[in-house]
Formats: sequence, C-alpha cells, structure tokens
Amino acid sequence: MRILCLALAASLAGCAVGPDYQRPALPDGVSAPAFKESGNWKAATPGSVDPGEPWWTAFGDPQLDTLVQQADLANQDIRVAEAHYRQAQALVQGAQSAWYPTLGANAGVTRARARNTQGVPSVGDAHAWSLQAAWEPDLWGRVRRAVEGASDTAQASQADLAAARLAVQAAMATNYIALRVADAQQQLYTRTVEAYNKSLQITQSQYRAGVVTRADVELANTTLQSAQAQAIDIEIARRQLEHAIAVLLGKTPSEFSLAPDALALTLPQAPVVIPSELLERRPDIAGAERRAASANAGIGFAQAAYYPTLSLSAAGGFAGAGLGTWLNAPDKVWSLGAALAGTLFDGSLRSSQVAQARAEFDAAAATYRQTVLAGFQDVEDNLAALDLLAQERTVQDAAVQSARVAERVSLAQYRAGTATYLAVITSQTLALNNERTALQLQGRQYAASVALVKAVGGGWNAGQLQALDAASPIPSDPRAAAAR
Repeated sequence: MRILCLALAASLAGCAVGPDYQRPALPDGVSAPAFKESGNWKAATPGSVDPGEPWWTAFGDPQLDTLVQQADLANQDIRVAEAHYRQAQALVQGAQSAWYPTLGANAGVTRARARNTQGVPSVGDAHAWSLQAAWEPDLWGRVRRAVEGASDTAQASQADLAAARLAVQAAMATNYIALRVADAQQQLYTRTVEAYNKSLQITQSQYRAGVVTRADVELANTTLQSAQAQAIDIEIARRQLEHAIAVLLGKTPSEFSLAPDALALTLPQAPVVIPSELLERRPDIAGAERRAASANAGIGFAQAAYYPTLSLSAAGGFAGAGLGTWLNAPDKVWSLGAALAGTLFDGSLRSSQVAQARAEFDAAAATYRQTVLAGFQDVEDNLAALDLLAQERTVQDAAVQSARVAERVSLAQYRAGTATYLAVITSQTLALNNERTALQLQGRQYAASVALVKAVGGGWNAGQLQALDAASPIPSDPRAAAAR
C-alpha cells in the first residue's frame, strides 16, 4: 500500500500548483573572486578549515580540545536546538501521513426491549462491526507542497543545530583564550609587584640614609598598591570567564574550576574561502535559505485551496441480531463513495491567505539576503582585524622592548643618584602598560582567529543537510543524524 500510494503521489507531483522554488537573487559581490580584506598579507600557503578535523585543535591546546568536546555533549543551547530539529522531523512525518489513506474500525453491541406487532414485549441483542477507509488524492499538489515546506523547515532546523554547535564551540574557545590571557596578565603583575617591592625597599633604604625624600617613598608605595589593585581587577574578569565556561559545559559555576596555566596557544593560519563558498559553508545562511524555500512551498499550499478536493471512501462489515448470523450474506453491509467538494465563496479568505504566503516568502527572501550580507561583513571584519592586529603587534612588541630598556636604565640611574624616582615611576608604568597592551593584543588576535573560523562556517557544509521528503523516513536516531 505504501509503495502504491507513493507511486500515485509521484504521478500527481507534476500537478502541484504554486511557483517552483528558485534561490533569491543576491548582490553581485557574492561572485567576486576574493574578499575585499583578503589582500596580500596572507601566507603563501594559507590554511583551511578541514571538515574532518575539529577546527579548535589548530590552537594546539589539549585542555581547550577537552572543554569543547564536553560542551558539545552537555551544552543546553545545543540540546534545545537538537530538540527543535527532532520536532521539525516529526512535522515532516506528520505532513507525509497525508499521502496515505486512513483506516478505521468500529464494533458495537446493543440490547433492547421492544414490542412486536401483536404488542408482545421481547428483549434482543444486536451486534455490528465494520471497517472504513478514506483517501484524498493529492490532485493539485497541496500535500506535496506541505511535505516540501516541512522538509525545508526541517533542514533549516538542522542548520540551526549546526549553528548552535558552532556558536558554543566558538564561545568556549573565546572564553578559554580570554581566561588564559588573564592568567598571563596575572603572571605579569606577579612579576611587576615583586619588582615594585624591591624598588620600594631601595627607596626606603635611601630615605633612611637621607638620600631621597618621603615623597619618593610614598610614590613607590603608591605604584606598588596600584599594581596590586589592578591584579585584583584581572582576577574578577578571570573568575567570570571561569563561570561562563562552566555554564557552556552545562554546569553550575560551583561545579567547575580551571587551574591557572601559561598562555601557550598557536595562532592558526587564516582559513581561505571565496565569497561564493560562504553560501554553502555558513549554517545560518543555509538555514535562512531553507526557510525561504519553505515559505515558497507555502504559496503553493495556499493556492491549492482554490481547487476542489476529491475524497474516496469505502466501508464494509456485518450487522445482525446475534454473533451466529455474522457470516450470513444478508447481514453483510458495505459502501463505496466519492465526493468532490469545493468552496464557491469565502469572502476573499483564500486570496488573503495567498497574499499572506507571498509576503512571508518576501520576508524570508529578504532575511536570507540580509544573513548573507551579515556573513560577508563577519568575514571582512575579521580578515581586517587579523591583518591590522598583526601589524599592531609588531609595533607594540617593539614598544615593549623599548619600555623595558627605559625601565632598566632609569632604575640604574636612580640607584646611582643621577635620576629622580619620578623617572623610575614613569618608566615602570610605561613598561607595565605596554606589556599588558601586548598581552591584550595577543588575546584579540586569538579571538579574531576564532571569529573568522566561525564566520566561514567552521568546516561545516550545506551538503550535510539531510533531505527529508515523502520517500525518506525519519531516522531512527535523530541525535545521530544531527551529530557533527
């Protein structure tokens, strides 16, 4: 029966009303050979995002690898998206059910007291059972459009699931990198506080010897306490990042802690992708495109309401006064029927529904175009950021070296009595600020690298979307189908 219904449905598919879907037109820049900001700054053999290799492993940190894998399994946002995908799959199955006839059965028994023609009362039983079948052929493609729209929506939900996974992976990497940068800044302040303590001790010794004034001692003490206060401020940020990582792992902050460690990450090479590839590699773009396709199917679904529906029905069974009579021919009952029904007047209800469906498609198409433009902006922004941050770090590293030299020279001159302590304070502050800025730039480089990988889809491809149509049953394990 299933094969027969599918064959008949396929033969009627050409009758589907409504426009056939075409991907909404996009700006000409989509076909450009390269992104605006992808200039000559890249390495001669730039990297790529390998779908078969988790992108975060390129940072070379086993702790990060473990955290991302744990988040993939336990994050609640991913579970929400996964549940929505399974819900969309079930809706496809619900739409597919309209391809098949409905079967029903009923049975009943009654006991009644009545009088015959002579007025003599009698008590008797009546038994009946029957089977019914009804089917509505999809003459105008109404069911086909419903299945098409549900399947497109399910693919959009699958893309949403991929986008949720990528967002969690990127958030984990970004927070972990920021936490390790905070660790590096804490190490910097630990060294700085030790150096400032030594400077304070020197100043106090010189004050006791009458070489410097009390103001120099207070300056040294102020510089030390200011560095200690800044170190506490960094600890606030670190703890909040640790809490954010715990939530990404599906845990409360009290259940998770991460010991301080060195910033020992590798900056990956920038992934290369041409503009036209972005349409297939970003799950949010793929999801928006699938929603436009679903909205297009909705137009045909609405237009099918203009045409009459044909219903076929059949029923058969037995009815008699007792169980023993069910096999007698006179007690057999059956019926066959066909009904053609159509709406003659509805007060413009159908035309308003078609107009609503067309407006919904226009909105979905505009959303798709805007998502594409936002995706291009993401890529361009982070290409530019990586390019300029690399230049800025070169300059900043030179500034750090100069500040360190100035600090050593001014401290040596102060010990020799040829410079004031104000010069020492100035050089120490410059050295600390420049080293902290250098660490912040390094963190921004890593964050821009993560953002660029996310912007180009993290190795995902629209070819991974599962086609769900009338001939494709829902997978027995939706979680496996949705897995990365």
